[in-house]
Order: sequence, then C-alpha cells, then structure tokens
Amino acid sequence: MGKPTGFLEYDRVGNGSVSPEERIQNFSEFHPPLKKEERVRQAARCMNCGVPFCQSGENFGGMFSGCPLHNLIPEWNDAVYNGQWREALCRLLKTNNFPEFTGRVCPALCEAACTCGMNGQPVTVHDNELSIIEEGYAQGWMQPRIPAVRSGKRVAVVGSGPSGLAVADQLNQRGHSVTVFERDTRPGGLLMFGIPNMKLDKQVVERRIRLMEAEGITFRTGINVGVDVTAEQLLANYDAVVLCCGSRLPRDPAVPGRDAQGVYFAVEYLTAATRAVIGETDEPAISARGKQVIIIGGGDTGNDCVGTCIRQGCQSVIQLEMMPKLPDSRAENNPWPQWPRVCKTDYGQEEAAAVFGKDPRHYQITVKEIVKDPDGHINAVVTVLLQPEKDHASGRMVMKEVPDSTECLPCDLLLIAAGFVGCEPYVAESFGVARSPRGNLQTEAGRYATEAPKVFCAGDAHRGQSLVVWAIAEGRACAAEVDAFLSKY
Repeated sequence: MGKPTGFLEYDRVGNGSVSPEERIQNFSEFHPPLKKEERVRQAARCMNCGVPFCQSGENFGGMFSGCPLHNLIPEWNDAVYNGQWREALCRLLKTNNFPEFTGRVCPALCEAACTCGMNGQPVTVHDNELSIIEEGYAQGWMQPRIPAVRSGKRVAVVGSGPSGLAVADQLNQRGHSVTVFERDTRPGGLLMFGIPNMKLDKQVVERRIRLMEAEGITFRTGINVGVDVTAEQLLANYDAVVLCCGSRLPRDPAVPGRDAQGVYFAVEYLTAATRAVIGETDEPAISARGKQVIIIGGGDTGNDCVGTCIRQGCQSVIQLEMMPKLPDSRAENNPWPQWPRVCKTDYGQEEAAAVFGKDPRHYQITVKEIVKDPDGHINAVVTVLLQPEKDHASGRMVMKEVPDSTECLPCDLLLIAAGFVGCEPYVAESFGVARSPRGNLQTEAGRYATEAPKVFCAGDAHRGQSLVVWAIAEGRACAAEVDAFLSKY
C-alpha cells in the first residue's frame, strides 16, 4: 500500500502546532494541516506490511491497540498517495461515520499498532484521516444521503453524543425514521459541551448535525427523557428505544470539606467555558480568571481543564495524579504492538510549562481535606503523598498514604476530573433497565438489547467511560442489532 519504499524514503511529519504562547490567547483549534504534497508523502509511508495491525483492533497485553472501527487504513492511504481523494473518502466512510471527530480527538490507537512504529515512527494515520474528511467537505462531496425507501419503523435515540449519533446515522440509512432526544440546548453531547473548542471546534459538530438533519433525522433538544418525557410515552410511540445517555455520574472524592463553594466537577466547568465560547452566555458561569486552580485527575479531562484555565487567565494551576509517573519510553515488558504505556505531555501541560515554567502535574498525591474560609469558600487543600504497595488479600498493587507527608496548598478553584462511575440512574430506572456493579446499563455479553422489551443501549452508558472511537463502534454495532429486531430478519 502507498509507495513500496515510502517508509524508507520519508520521515514522519505531523500536522503543525501553533506555539503555546500564541494559542492560549483564544479557544481556536491550533493544528494547521500540512500542504497536500506533504500529506501525499505521509500516505506513501504506509508500507505493504501484510498484516495491518492498525486496522485489526485487538487486545494486546491487557490493553487495546489498533482501530476499534477496523478502518481500512492501508486502502485509503494508498488512495491518497495515488491522488484518489474521493475514493479515499468512500473507503473511510465505509467504517467510520464521523472521521471529522475522531481525526481531531482520538488518541490514535491505530498508530500505536502501525508496523512502521516497530522500528521507527508510525504513519500519520490520525492526520491523514482528518485530511480526507476535510477534503470531502471542501470539495462538496459530503452531500445528504437521503434513503430512497422508508421502513415505516420509528426509533427514539436518547442522547446525542457520538454513540447516539452513530446509532441514528446507521438506522436512518436503513430507512427507519429516527428522532434523537437531547436534554441540553444543542445536540452533540460531550462532543459539544465536554470537549473544549480548541480540540474540537463546535462548528464542526454543528456542520455534521445539519447534514444529518438534511438526511431526515430529527433532533429534539431541551428534553430530558425520564423527566420531561416518560419511558412509557416513548415506548408507546416508537418501535424501539436506544439509550445512549453516556456515563455522566462523576466519581466524587469523599473528603472533609467537600461541600465548600468553589469545588466543581470537570464537565461542569468545561461546559460553562464552552457555553461562553459559543455565545450562549456572556461570561462563563465558572471561571478560573485570577484564581489558584487545583485539578484532581491526570487524564485527558484534567488536561482539558488545564488548557481551559490558562486561556481564562488563572493565577496558577496544579494537576494532581494518584498514580506514579509512567516511563518516558517503552519498557521491555511493553513491546509493540501493545499500546505504549509511556508518559504523554499533552497540549495543556505544554501550555502550563510555557506560562508557569513547569509541568503542572504532581504524581502519587491526592487530596485529603478541603479547607474552607469563614464564608464557606475553598481557600486551600490538604494533600498527602501516596506509594504503591501490594495488597496481600487481592494480590493487587494499591496506593497507600505516606506517613507524615501532608501539605497545605492554596486553592481558590478545585476541579474534580477523577473519572465517572456509570450512567445516571434515573434513566435506567425509568425504563426498568438493570445496571451492572460498575453502574453501566446491563445486557448479555456482546449484545445491546436490555432486559426491557424494545430497549437497547450503546456507548459509555453500556461499556463505561471510554473513547469517542469506541462510542462510534458501539453505536454501529447496536444499530445493526436494532435493525435486525425491526426488520425481523
């Protein structure tokens, strides 16, 4: 695939990046694309490896590596190299409903499994994917695909995140009439309000929503299913209901002083920031301007909070991570094609280093107490260091407090980005759907139908907090099961 000797002739060149000092002045995307000539050279690096682990998507060493959507990566790289951009777009859309989303926010499981990465740098699969879909929009190839025949069946999708959008898109193309219910003011779920604008411009989400509406999908916003509309009403008016309501129940640290003012969950904060960016509010309801910010959680959401705080003009920012720092390069027990368990410095941490002169992350540490002022507002946190120890009962490594290691850090704004523990229970209870011990909507293994008649589920609500690419994969698989149920084949 591509040029047979391309991986030997060309070095990896990724999309550019605006400098941290410049990009923090706004909330715009900051990765300008390569010129088309260089993009063709990058596609040429896709070698005819025989076994494309990039598109296989397998569990190696306890972690997933390769594309969960099984994107036909060598095929569209070959098409780009040969100047067949429209053919590349056709092959890309065959497996991925929304490459404009994954091409921006996916951590590129495909690249971790690229054979070129075994002894060098992997192919720029992530950037190639984005360039193909954006070329499709620029050339006017992304036109509404309106089904020629309608089945007469009606489907309600609850939630308009990536899994809900994928379910709706797939079922609409099968001729079913789909209505998507979204409790927020705009469709998109976390694509719209949970991911900052500099990672995913909201015009990109709205562009796709407009296309889906033109294809016949109905979006009803500001409707909270289970509150504004009952489960009984939906089941009476639709032939199937698909719950794609996400994993939105945040993990909440039970520490003294948790009721202090100035303590928020990360998604609350990021949502408030996005509402201001897109003009729904004049100022964010929660702002980091001039504040000493501490973020609990070292993952992607915590990093998004760092970048957002800096753009809002925080006085300082610290990111607390319970676990030890990962190595800077692969360990011997973490070989290709396993997902590389290495320390990643993301855009927010780069920006913090540029502004404050150091990485904001503190490892093996957690908050032990929140200190309030006389008015009940947070003014400090007490932290404690942690060390890994083996739990003899379970045999697992657990993080234990280090004696006499507490420290008091000044803090005006505390953001909790410690992950999620399942879907909000009221939706499950409304439809009579059982939840697993982890808080996810329960189905048989490998299935999407719940125990409630006519009710299906997909995405984070089904598998737990995960990636956009997994949500799309779940949505596609669920839609196939719903279609079989509706069509009785």
